[in-house]
Amino acid sequence: MKRFISVMLLLLIAVTLFARGVSEVEKVDVICSTSWTAAFADLAGVDDLDSIAPANLRHPPEYELVPSDIVKVRGAKVFISAGYEKMMDTIKETIANEDCTLVKISTQNSIEKIKSETEKISKVTGTKVRIEDYIKTVEEGAAYVSASSKGKKVFCHSMQIYLAKDLGLEIVGTYGPAPATAEQIKACKESGANFIIDNVHNPIASPLKQASGLEVVVWRNFPEKVEKGALTKVVKDNIEALKSVL
Repeated sequence: MKRFISVMLLLLIAVTLFARGVSEVEKVDVICSTSWTAAFADLAGVDDLDSIAPANLRHPPEYELVPSDIVKVRGAKVFISAGYEKMMDTIKETIANEDCTLVKISTQNSIEKIKSETEKISKVTGTKVRIEDYIKTVEEGAAYVSASSKGKKVFCHSMQIYLAKDLGLEIVGTYGPAPATAEQIKACKESGANFIIDNVHNPIASPLKQASGLEVVVWRNFPEKVEKGALTKVVKDNIEALKSVL
């Protein structure tokens, strides 16, 4: 079935190219699967970025490709993804015979991964990594947590533990990305946590809140725009949300 869909997409692309003319196809040197991978590329020093999945989606990795997306990819020299996006089977077939390098990165918002993955991108794109503002933002957030948390503990969504650890939060339990189990709900209630961190892209904290009565802080991973400093803005907004419970 996937093969059939891929073939149909390529046929539609051919029709689109014939109708518009290849000369009209916009050429993009570096293109990314989502606003999250684009944010990593930005920190790797890449300018003039574009992403396939619209940045305003709740869960961009589930985005379904349309023919114009494939046309855009065929004009790229580098395609950056996390590998788990639904689009990737078709993308790999599309660029197999193209002069396009596929870069797969690990999308975790931790300083350690930011360093390693931006370096991986920069080696392909020939750009200079620019992560100083990101690290400074996290360090300033960690200083605030250290001064203000007063021993408070968090029950954390598994997709948000990376930033939580970098900020120095004490994580006493995790849940997700699947819906919270009865064991996790019980663990949250008995954990001694003072608040819960949830994930806006996969919000599942409601039963935990109902059982424990704890406040929920909602963080995001994916930037809402493809722009310079996008991931640093995500961290700043997450820290501001955190301040309400510290």
